[in-house]
Amino acid sequence: MQRILVIDDDRDMCMLLKRFLSRHGFEVSETFSGKKALEMLNGWEPHLVLCDFRLEDMDGKTMLEKIKNLYPSVPVIIITGYSDIKTAVDVIKSGAYDYVTKPLIPDEILITIKKALQNPATYIPPATTSSAKDQSEKLPAIKSGPTEKYIFGDSNSFKNIAQQIDRVAPTNYSIIIYGESGSGKEAIAQQIHQKSKRSNKPFVAIDCGALSKELAGSELFGHEKGSFTGAVNQKTGNFEVANGGTIFLDEVGNLSYDIQVALLRVVQERKMRRVGGVKDIELDVRIIVASNEKLWDAARNGKFREDLYHRFNEFTIDLPPLRERREDIMTFAYHFLKLTNEELEKNVRGFTPEVEEIFKKYIWFGNLREMKNVIKRATLLTDGDIVEAHCLPFEISNFAKLQFDNHEAATPSANENQPNESFFTTRNTAGPINLKAAGIDAEYEAILQALKKVNFNKSKAAKLLNIDRKTLYNKMKLYNEFNNQQ
Repeated sequence: MQRILVIDDDRDMCMLLKRFLSRHGFEVSETFSGKKALEMLNGWEPHLVLCDFRLEDMDGKTMLEKIKNLYPSVPVIIITGYSDIKTAVDVIKSGAYDYVTKPLIPDEILITIKKALQNPATYIPPATTSSAKDQSEKLPAIKSGPTEKYIFGDSNSFKNIAQQIDRVAPTNYSIIIYGESGSGKEAIAQQIHQKSKRSNKPFVAIDCGALSKELAGSELFGHEKGSFTGAVNQKTGNFEVANGGTIFLDEVGNLSYDIQVALLRVVQERKMRRVGGVKDIELDVRIIVASNEKLWDAARNGKFREDLYHRFNEFTIDLPPLRERREDIMTFAYHFLKLTNEELEKNVRGFTPEVEEIFKKYIWFGNLREMKNVIKRATLLTDGDIVEAHCLPFEISNFAKLQFDNHEAATPSANENQPNESFFTTRNTAGPINLKAAGIDAEYEAILQALKKVNFNKSKAAKLLNIDRKTLYNKMKLYNEFNNQQ
């Protein structure tokens, strides 16, 4: 029996992966810290390692290097909660077999694991193969989207945003982009960079919510050798990497007060020092920040420096959630379908009318990020050339069923962009009594109620539920999906 080691400080994630992979014939061990993992690996060789990139006591790149020093031939798959090109390139160069982003799609991670175990030394990720490009040419012209990584919708709100991008891109203004998680804030920042005079210089994206308080300064500004315990070499920070180009700070409100002070100096004086350094480094970087809550409100509540907010607030773009631009839903759906066809080397042509109806009625809690992962999963599970409803995740098909079952009894909403009230107040209780299922149902209901109460702001919902945002996001995406494959 092949052995897999799962390293993740999210205990729910470890439990779900262990249960899922065990059902598929693997012997799975889990640990919640890098230190414990290294102790376990000393004298015990797994066939494969799944490792989270953001461990509490160690970053994924360091963990990867240590694993490779012990067992060079063991494939390591890095799990990250934030899809960042620089992270992907770094971990692949450091020896990772592949990297996957949360929320994980069970069947997709299973395929990646099986490929890694079959031929760990020669694997090339699908996105880098020439056959992927060839496959895109086989797609039908009808309803096929462009092959660009990012596209923009045709709704009036998006046309207005496109005009704002064209207006502000040629300037050097700092910009705040407001929008819910997964709504495409990084895509907007990328577009601004591409249309600016800095387009031939680096674009660096940082998820501030994933930076630990202790290492945030080092990640952003770099550090000198010996500046703190573990700083065995000099490190170049992301601001230096982005010099001449654009840096994008997502969820900037999560930065600590000390880092905000250091960031204020960068914005005001256009210079910085590495952690432990004594020499100023001149910077020419355009700063674009993003937040899912208004920074002015955070500043008034003492959670964000008001002077830093005013420095950033030279221009503001408000990005509406997907549920408020339903005319764009199928445009994005076909775009993600084409990208997934390229990745999986398939030729799925479209969606059944039932699936399109479900997509248009669903709330899309995770916005475009959720849609992309839903379509990746559905395409993977599709055997023919049309995506059918049974290929959709539980939370979407369940949402649609409740909507359809209660359509006649439901009171029409005053605003079609808001969720139907019956979904949150009426549960399907048909079928045999099952205590485990009842627990899942109650948790799912609590999450939906919290999201509705705060207008689907995940950060605020997580606070209401007394959990962190990462746990909330993982529960929304994973819990029902894994358990319904039992």
